[in-house]
Parts: sequence; C-alpha cells; structure tokens
Amino acid sequence: HLVESGGGSVQTGGSLRLSCVASGSISSISVMGWYRQAPGKQRELVATITRGDTTNYADSVKGRFTISGDNAKNTVYLQMNSLKPEDTAIYYCSADTVFRWWGLGTQVTVSS
Repeated sequence: HLVESGGGSVQTGGSLRLSCVASGSISSISVMGWYRQAPGKQRELVATITRGDTTNYADSVKGRFTISGDNAKNTVYLQMNSLKPEDTAIYYCSADTVFRWWGLGTQVTVSS
C-alpha cells in the first residue's frame, strides 16, 4: 500500500517535495521510485532508489530532482527544484517486489 502526498501548484522555478509512505510487505521491496504521467502521454520514469540507496534519474530531471529514502519511516521522497511547466503531471510512487505496486498519484502543476 503506497500513499503519496506533497503535490500542488507552483510557478516556474519553484520547488515541491513529494512523499510516499509504504505499508504492508515492506521488507520485500527492492526498489522504490517515482513516475509521472502528463495528459495525453505515457507514464514515464522520473527517479528510482534501491534498498542500497543507488539512485537513477531520467535525463530530463537530472540536477533538479533528488530522490531519497528513510527506511525507518518506510518513506521515499522526491525533492523537485527549478520546476518547469513540462514537469506538470500526475506523479506516482512505485514499489517493486515480485510485482510493481503503484500509489494513486498526486498532481503537480507548474505554471509559467
């Protein structure tokens, strides 16, 4: 079970921090991540983090977004800085076990 929070509306250049709290079979999660889906587009990878804290980012967000995790709180964060209108999307948290689990998403809107 994944619950996202922290979405909202900001202007270009602003910042937001998304949070995702995981519950259930936490110990079997190997990778957590953030994906996003803009209207009329396919869902795309934003960033992932492994249990060993190895991170991976989409080229479009490198240098602007930072993914991090707090194992004690079963939470993964996405710090988003220097936001652009093209970052507008629904952001989904994911957790990989033998399946990929998804949260319900949180809306991020960046206005110019």
